[in-house]
Amino acid sequence: MSGHSKWSTIKHKKGKEDAKRGKIFTKLIKEITVAARTGGGDSEGNPRLRTAIVNAKAQNMPGENIERAIKRGTGELEGVNYEELTYEGYGPGGAAVLAEIMTDNRKRTVADIRHVFSKNNGSLAESGSVAWMFEKKGMITFGKDNVEEETLIDIALEAGAEDVKEGEDEYDVITAPEDFEGVKEAIDKSGLNYELAEVSMVPKSTVKLEGKEAQQILRLVEMLEENDDVQKVYSNFDIPDEIMEELNAA
Repeated sequence: MSGHSKWSTIKHKKGKEDAKRGKIFTKLIKEITVAARTGGGDSEGNPRLRTAIVNAKAQNMPGENIERAIKRGTGELEGVNYEELTYEGYGPGGAAVLAEIMTDNRKRTVADIRHVFSKNNGSLAESGSVAWMFEKKGMITFGKDNVEEETLIDIALEAGAEDVKEGEDEYDVITAPEDFEGVKEAIDKSGLNYELAEVSMVPKSTVKLEGKEAQQILRLVEMLEENDDVQKVYSNFDIPDEIMEELNAA
């Protein structure tokens, strides 16, 4: 496993710091608002909104916050109009980076993102420069200690997953985006415990990084994720698990 998936899983294991909960809520509220604006406020008929609500509840967001975000999206309450953008760039060692953005001020955001890249030995690139290196897939990640491989494969493939890939310490169930919810529901019903479940941009190939370049790419991703306008960050870096753990603990 590489890039954003491994990084996200490690952060999930560490747990969210209370000081960052407000920032997490901000990003979730944006996603709920935009999902409701683009697909309507009925979660039964709006898969994007349904997923956003599930993610918000997983972070213990109060129900009234979710309802207000939906009403802002549908226009029942006054709210900010967010623009969805994707910025592409290169990080240390030539690693590709994608940042999904929701902003009410494009000029401010692009200046902030360019600063983060340049500060961490990276650079923004033209639209389309690195997007072709990724494909949208559903991904459900399991620690090897928490699941039997054969059981996972049987359940996942029966539910419509494309593949189950083995990493150093984990299994990744891969699905087509449209099949993600069905596969996740089957896994939930089975009682298997996963560490991460999301529709993600999965790299088609990876760039192995170590030493200073590994430190810089992790800092680049972390700084991007700390920006309120950045919803998700993806990269095709591949850092050995032991190095990733050391850098994350530092």
